[in-house]
Amino acid sequence: MARLQTAVAGLGRMGKRHALHFAEQTPRAQLVAVSSPDESELEWARRRLGPLGVTVYKNYDDMLKHEGLQAVVVASATAVHAEQTVKAIEKDLHVLCEKPLSTSIEISQSVLDAANRKPHLKVLCGFSRRFDASYRDAFAKTQAGTIGRPSVLRSQTCDKLDPSGFFVAYAQFSGGIFVDCSIHDIDLTLWFYGSEAKVKSVSAVGITAVEPDLRQFNDRDNAVGLVEFHDGRIAYFYASRMMAAGQEDSTEIIGTKGKLTVNTQPAMNLVNIYESSGVRRELPQHYFDRFREAFVTEAREFTDSCLDDTPVPLRLEDAVQAIRIGHALQEALIGEKKIFFDQTGKRIEKAAL
Repeated sequence: MARLQTAVAGLGRMGKRHALHFAEQTPRAQLVAVSSPDESELEWARRRLGPLGVTVYKNYDDMLKHEGLQAVVVASATAVHAEQTVKAIEKDLHVLCEKPLSTSIEISQSVLDAANRKPHLKVLCGFSRRFDASYRDAFAKTQAGTIGRPSVLRSQTCDKLDPSGFFVAYAQFSGGIFVDCSIHDIDLTLWFYGSEAKVKSVSAVGITAVEPDLRQFNDRDNAVGLVEFHDGRIAYFYASRMMAAGQEDSTEIIGTKGKLTVNTQPAMNLVNIYESSGVRRELPQHYFDRFREAFVTEAREFTDSCLDDTPVPLRLEDAVQAIRIGHALQEALIGEKKIFFDQTGKRIEKAAL
């Protein structure tokens, strides 16, 4: 059986997971190399992946020269996603890049341009919810007309509260709460409404309820965004960094004949805990707890696309459009204004009353 010779760049929490998924849970792939500039991550790789025959590199460019390499998973820091993806494309390698391609619209577009110059390559931006079984079932039901025409989408990405101050430090590089958190919800909207849906306006509000220091980086720990489309549909996004019980990611798709909900009553599993104070259930503590299986599916389907020369499950153009919408929401949030667009995506100015 042909196996896709794959390497992983970056061995932080996400990179480690990708490495293990391709090494142990993707039968048609073979993890042959990894890279990281961090010595502690390299030591983990030598200990955990070395026995599997994986070559460990400190330098990303050296890893790209690995003999027989066919594909690269870019799971490094967001700041180098685009640079590393473009380098891999220029080496004629398939790429699975963690979201986002970049926090910059222009740099994200440069990745799309590089991919378009090599259409024989498979370049996928990893929006994990598109690979989740529940979201796929909801999408299939909308396609079948179960709820009529989807007209309102309400979706949220709400992280567990981290009192360590991590989110303040991270805000320097994240692009803001809409680009970092709501990018998943924006991508879901483009999926359920169709890539042809054109944004008419965006508006947003936000607060710093638990992390006032976020304001120095033009960010918030809670924010609500509203996107209006030219075809008469709307999307409502809620993003938060202060969920006390755990990760709460959910979506409602409201149609003309009914509605679908995904994970509106989050739970770690099917266990209910009965105590003297009542009945409770545990929640996923982090994003990966909720979407663990989706990441495995993503690895397998990316591998299949590369080996079978079939289209990747989502268009790279959508990843760039998601960044455009996220940036507009962040600008609306900080500038306390509503932003309008024409049918071509060009911004238009409307006089304030």
